[in-house]
Amino acid sequence: MTGPLVRPRRLRTTPALRRMVAETCVEARQLVLPLFVREGATEPVPVSSMPGVVQHTRSTLVKAAHEAAELGLGGVMLFGIPESKDAEGSGGIDPAGILNLAITDVVAEVGDALTVMSDLCLDEFTDHGHCGVLTPDGRVDNDRTLAAYAEMARAQAAAGVDMVGPSGMMDGQVAVIRAALDSSEHQDVGILAYSAKYASAFFGPFREAVASSLVGDRRTYQQDPANGLEGVREALLDVEQGADVVMVKPALGYLDVVRRVRDAVPVPVAAYNVSGEYAMVEAAAANGWIDREAAIVETLTSIHRAGADVILTYWAAEAAGLLA
Repeated sequence: MTGPLVRPRRLRTTPALRRMVAETCVEARQLVLPLFVREGATEPVPVSSMPGVVQHTRSTLVKAAHEAAELGLGGVMLFGIPESKDAEGSGGIDPAGILNLAITDVVAEVGDALTVMSDLCLDEFTDHGHCGVLTPDGRVDNDRTLAAYAEMARAQAAAGVDMVGPSGMMDGQVAVIRAALDSSEHQDVGILAYSAKYASAFFGPFREAVASSLVGDRRTYQQDPANGLEGVREALLDVEQGADVVMVKPALGYLDVVRRVRDAVPVPVAAYNVSGEYAMVEAAAANGWIDREAAIVETLTSIHRAGADVILTYWAAEAAGLLA
């Protein structure tokens, strides 16, 4: 009996051969580790819905950043958790606010080895939990929020950040932030724009991580999960306004959007492997239902294969070892 002439399985015969012809290779330099720092904390506070993730103290944050640098990660994304909040989110603008202090701490220690990024949004700092300031009837005021974002950008740049990450999905946010940075002589500070950020159910554990005060949802400004072309449009608008990197968030449910954005824009594309995606794998592995380490590598590979040049993931530190 004559067998098939073409046998693709030949290239799968040994681990060395599979490694040699692998089309997609994720490296530590492409990974960004999100880190949370809690004002007033004297020891790390575990995030119950995200096993292995903590709210750091300022000192343990620096230690985690050192570890990230030693592992060869591409960067860290910092989120601040203040002791007090108000309607305007003023703690995010205050030079002595926890996020701005954390930026300075981390840059002073590992600024030459890591790209230090910071979340540029008001949601962690507002007592209502929305990403912007509100009108008297409770709607998010886009243009008043832009003015706050400009001040927040200046504060983070003054603290020493390499790249700001506007994540509030306000119309025109990138243009306003770019102008604010440039006018304050921070032309070299980059913008990683959360361009296609969806109103996702997979953000749930993150709200515990940042002690969110949100009641309700963010569907009037974050994107409808049903829309893919809209994500490309948002990314193109951000590039026009001066974004240096554009991001799709979440990653796994939106790999098609990652691909479309990658094909459409001339700048690097990031994707955020979000808290709910992390928590699902951790929960399934804890129950013995999946191989945890294999699932981590497969998840990150799929995001890169879809077109992401940069991946924000809570597994970044561990994945650096697995990928090596």
